[in-house]
Amino acid sequence: MSGSNRFQFELRPAGAADLVSINAIYNHYVLHCTCTYQTQPSTASQREEWFGQHGPEYPVMVAEQGGEVIGWASLSRFHPREAYRRTVEDSVYVRHDVQRLGVGHALLADLLRQAEALGYHTVLGGISADREASLALHAKLGFEKVAHLREVGFKFGRWLDVVWMQRMLRPGSGGLEGAGSGS
Repeated sequence: MSGSNRFQFELRPAGAADLVSINAIYNHYVLHCTCTYQTQPSTASQREEWFGQHGPEYPVMVAEQGGEVIGWASLSRFHPREAYRRTVEDSVYVRHDVQRLGVGHALLADLLRQAEALGYHTVLGGISADREASLALHAKLGFEKVAHLREVGFKFGRWLDVVWMQRMLRPGSGGLEGAGSGS
């Protein structure tokens, strides 16, 4: 059980049955927020394809309260080239009506533990510069600002900056040794 005494929820790995809820949470932000630069809602088949690109090495977690998914988070491949295989990118989305109750913090902290256990070297977060709560959440969990890209996104009739934040993990934590080597 995670959360404060007044707001309890559980974290667990996401399954295919969670994709409708994951998509609903995400699509709310596509339509109403700059926390994603996607401009058209994801379809069910696009979300299924996305989920298929994840698995044990790229976990997707959900926060659940009373049988309802109230947030989700994932680790995704940062770049397809082999030399980047120990670098992942995080995504964290909390249902708009339960923000600032510790759900995002719990999800991101869990992803960091998993990333370390899987042997990743670093986790990156690309965050719209106007999303102060997301920037603060990442900073609170040890991420540092490493880049500020000016006017690289255009949404809701305005140019948007992206801040890249990075969290280095414990070196030598294992887990990915030999992954992708073909041996």
